[in-house]
Amino acid sequence: MFALDSARDIATPEGCSLTLRLAGPVVRARAFFIDVAIRAVILIVLSVVLAIAAGGLGVGVRLLAIFALEWFYPILFEVFGQGATPGKRACKLVVLHDDGTPVEWGSSFVRNTVRAVDFLPFLYGVGLLAMLFGNGFQRIGDLAAGTVVVYRNEPEPGIELGEAVTVMANPIDLKLDEQRALIDYVRRSSALTEERAEELALLAGPVVEGLGPAAARRRLLALGQHLIGQSR
Repeated sequence: MFALDSARDIATPEGCSLTLRLAGPVVRARAFFIDVAIRAVILIVLSVVLAIAAGGLGVGVRLLAIFALEWFYPILFEVFGQGATPGKRACKLVVLHDDGTPVEWGSSFVRNTVRAVDFLPFLYGVGLLAMLFGNGFQRIGDLAAGTVVVYRNEPEPGIELGEAVTVMANPIDLKLDEQRALIDYVRRSSALTEERAEELALLAGPVVEGLGPAAARRRLLALGQHLIGQSR
């Protein structure tokens, strides 16, 4: 059975872990049909206006409009709309490079130009097969451009610590699994008793070396808040 959505962890140059929630074919099809409907409405309105105002010349202008909407609509929105056409935005999707960076002109042009291949033999048959049998839900255009379609990250609610905590950078380099554990400690801290939180804090080794239980807990909360701020 094929998964309809998945996730990919990426290590950023800053040493943080970024999780991209890859969008599957169902939600991407929904976004596609929303964009098709928007383009159709634009063409209908434009055709009516041209029929009234331009007469016979309106046919040529209409053909140019169809071409422009088909090829430049997605590119312009992806580059200037933070990686999302109106359809993708409605479905909370965004196009990114596969390393998590924002999409640019070249990659957007490639992924949308290669749609002609993905559409074969009809209704994106080739693109759907590429998405289902690949490991990143990438159609041929995405593979050629090095892009992925992911869910837009929603702002996380603030973490209630119940006390004032000073944010501080890590005094030593932490591995990715250690960073994840530290962030998880901060996010779970409000659900722990003070005694349990202090007990767990003392297990952090060199990070809290020489500190008492209460000071160790405050140190971990401060370091974890710093990591959370970096990863956003």
